[in-house]
Amino acid sequence: MKRFLVIAVLLAALLAGCAAPAAPTPAPTAATTVLPTPIPPTAPAPRTLTVFAAASLTDAFKEIGKNFEAAYPGVTVTFNFAGSQTLRTQLEQGAVADIFASANHSEMDTAVKNNLVAGDAPQDFVTNTLTVILPPGNPANIQSLQDLSKNVTKLVLADKTVPAGKYALQALDGMSKDPAYGSDFSAKVLANVVSYETDVKQVVAKVQLGEVDGGIVYLSDSIAAPELKTIEIPANFNVVAKYPLAALIQAPSPGLAGDFIAYVLSNDGQAVLKKWGFTPVNP
Repeated sequence: MKRFLVIAVLLAALLAGCAAPAAPTPAPTAATTVLPTPIPPTAPAPRTLTVFAAASLTDAFKEIGKNFEAAYPGVTVTFNFAGSQTLRTQLEQGAVADIFASANHSEMDTAVKNNLVAGDAPQDFVTNTLTVILPPGNPANIQSLQDLSKNVTKLVLADKTVPAGKYALQALDGMSKDPAYGSDFSAKVLANVVSYETDVKQVVAKVQLGEVDGGIVYLSDSIAAPELKTIEIPANFNVVAKYPLAALIQAPSPGLAGDFIAYVLSNDGQAVLKKWGFTPVNP
């Protein structure tokens, strides 16, 4: 029995000695090295550009604003649309904005005189003309400019303090000097005006609602309201409205203001304005 036990122990030792040694742990290689987690790029800091613009620019500038935001990540363009005279008054009373875009030179010249405009001179960026708009269906059956003087016609104009209203009066005065209309044409048309509005978009709204039989607005306004009928005002009576814009001396974002003005004057910006019925200054 003892001999058997000795043999068993010797065999166990022999087998243990023949077992394969444990494989050594491989050293780390470049392929298995753990890399640091990449840091995501920092998002652009949010910035706001505030533009005070004539009401007639509403549709075109909203599109330009979206394009500008796409080109400048982090930038939000906010607009204040109103009659140019209202915007200029707001700026005089302390309203803060980066850019002023007027529908005439009179309001911009006053802004320059009152030290609201930055060093660079205002630039004309577009022109516009007038047209007569009529409600859908034309219930008053207005077929010509002469029909505006019929005493049963109800009309709406922008107030004479608004560029569009001032231009409309100039056009009517020119027609009154033509024998085809008669010297009292302007007086007869103005006798049919039931309201004078503080900006041109309110004129459009009253015609759209059918509250009046017609109104005089910018060509661009008729493009933005294609459901309305129009009567062309001949070039010899029409008024070419020149629109200037400028950065403001108190602009919170003067650099962005310059970039926005450059975009408006660029081929892309001018194409948007043309689409909405304006005549570009840079064709």
